[in-house]
Amino acid sequence: MRRDGHRQKRAWTTAISLVAVCALGAACDSGSSSGPAASSASDGADVNAAAANPIAPGAIDNAVGQIDGMVDELMRTTGTPGMAVAVVHGGKQVYAKGFGVANMATGAKVDADTVFQLASVSKSVGSSVVAAEVTKKAITWDTPIVANLPSFALSDPWVTTHVTVADMYSHRSGLPEHAGDKLESIGYSQQDVLARMRSVPLSPFRATYDYTNFGLTAAAESVAAKSGKDWATLSADTIYTPLGMSSTSSRYSDFISRPDHAIGHIKIDGKWAPTTFQREPDAQSPAGGVSSSVNDMSHWLEMMLGDGTYQGRQIVSPESMVPAISPEIVSNPPAGPADRTGFYGYGFNSSVTADGRTMYSHSGAFSSGAGTNFVAIPSADVAIVTLTNAAPTGAAESLGMQFADLVQYGERRTDWFDLYGPAFEDQSKPFGSLVGVSRPAPSTPTQPLASYAGTYTNGYYGPATVSERDGRLQLSLGPDGRATYPLTHWSGNEFTYSMRDENAEDGSISKVTFDGPAMTVEYYDDEESNGVFTR
Repeated sequence: MRRDGHRQKRAWTTAISLVAVCALGAACDSGSSSGPAASSASDGADVNAAAANPIAPGAIDNAVGQIDGMVDELMRTTGTPGMAVAVVHGGKQVYAKGFGVANMATGAKVDADTVFQLASVSKSVGSSVVAAEVTKKAITWDTPIVANLPSFALSDPWVTTHVTVADMYSHRSGLPEHAGDKLESIGYSQQDVLARMRSVPLSPFRATYDYTNFGLTAAAESVAAKSGKDWATLSADTIYTPLGMSSTSSRYSDFISRPDHAIGHIKIDGKWAPTTFQREPDAQSPAGGVSSSVNDMSHWLEMMLGDGTYQGRQIVSPESMVPAISPEIVSNPPAGPADRTGFYGYGFNSSVTADGRTMYSHSGAFSSGAGTNFVAIPSADVAIVTLTNAAPTGAAESLGMQFADLVQYGERRTDWFDLYGPAFEDQSKPFGSLVGVSRPAPSTPTQPLASYAGTYTNGYYGPATVSERDGRLQLSLGPDGRATYPLTHWSGNEFTYSMRDENAEDGSISKVTFDGPAMTVEYYDDEESNGVFTR
């Protein structure tokens, strides 16, 4: 079994996780602010409260004043169709603006109320939903998943009974990276995907970090079950409505029905164009299904920077939220003894810089056209959120870190796009050992096509049907065979099919090899399965 089989999945994890590591670098460090934490440190009450050096007077105003220019620069460099940015400081929104277009086909403009898909920034927002339930003492972060979702199971019975909400929100359950994502892409429902988790081999429990959308979703669904509400309703009742986030939802139908929403864009032959397929993330809504505007996200960031308080009302207690934004597991181990370590909390990247400055953040990415990011520096009482409607290029992350540089130093000390751009570009490469390979000439003849036809099955991916139609083979996967691919003969018993979805970049090619009663599908040779389907 290949251990790199998840590179082609919604494969932005490596690039996105650079935010946590970069937040630790020298260009992200510099003293502290003169806010509440700094005052407690200065009188000796808490040596861990803040760093020694205050942020220079006017630094935040200076940083805000440079946003327009930085956005213009990044949009020119990447060609990103639309972007919206907001900054929160001192308990209020101090900047909010839209740039470019929400839809290249219509020319509709982006403004601060344009609704974007947040992708994995949904994890941080959802974490605050859980924290609200912890505040009400409905659950704790250490509540086992099975306490409120008794049907859930993993391959290890002991882990099944012990895995908690915290374990799933920190991606330390032992589930492999992006477990379940491919099941969703071939049509399985949330319930089906979670049920199939019990057949997945696990890495060491609470000692392994692997970013897993459906693991986190299981935790959120267990919290929702305890509340007696579905996740989208619970999110609205606990966070969106109290914060006045009237354009925010955890339902895809709400996003797509907004009059002012941003359409995803992808590159076709090197040019940006509206995507031909929409990302409908309801099955993993807690992990990637929130849609919002930067105006709405400003309300959420005000609460986060306000220790859970919004306009004088306590929405979430500090005691329930602090663990989520604190380091809970190593997400990026250092390559050497002088290197910094990246950490993850409960739905947040969380790290402490060399000067003791806490930064928490998260990025989101849909290859169908969303690149999002926020960065919060609580000791400076400032946060920035950036939403884009393009397959991720690193523009959102670069803006966040450039802004952080300006806040801390008054200058941009690192060319962040030189770091993020290549990382995202590398992660957007198509999957398949035959990509860029010419078909053998002459190729070995195929067997009679009827000899390959039949129903095959895989313990994790379920049934696969191979049928002959109009002189060629067709592969059908998922419930009711709803994911269908025409097969092209390659050589001998080898065939190929092309794919393009949220987990497979444009130009991806999977090899299909028949060997007696077995069919091996290259794309599904991963941490969940060896890709073998047996007739």
